[in-house]
Amino acid sequence: MTDDRILVVTRSVALAVSELQWRFTASGGPGGQHANTANTKVEVRFSVIDSPSLGPRQRARLLERCGEVVTVTVSSSRSQLRNRETAMERLVERLREGLAVTPSRTPTRPTIGARQRRVEQKKQRSGTKAMRQRPTADD
Repeated sequence: MTDDRILVVTRSVALAVSELQWRFTASGGPGGQHANTANTKVEVRFSVIDSPSLGPRQRARLLERCGEVVTVTVSSSRSQLRNRETAMERLVERLREGLAVTPSRTPTRPTIGARQRRVEQKKQRSGTKAMRQRPTADD
């Protein structure tokens, strides 16, 4: 069975759901008979290296920020379906953060007002420290 659904990450990145590897296990902790019989814990893995959906720049950015394999584990709900949906949302969030391009900062000079405020603060701080000194013989 092939899964031809698409997972939209950003405007330029869409992954085929078939690229994701799923694993289901029993959730840990107390929970009675349901927890002991249902495999509700969901782990989804996305291989950045093997993905045909990524371009070279996107792949390089994800490898640098997220690593070779992006893994999300969810066991917050008693429902496997709800945990699957949550895992997909978290995976998309993590991939979006990894793909985000940070704009480069253009260095600027401080304004005249900022320089004046800085000098004024330094004078006030100097005065505060001078007041803490013991008085000299001249005072």
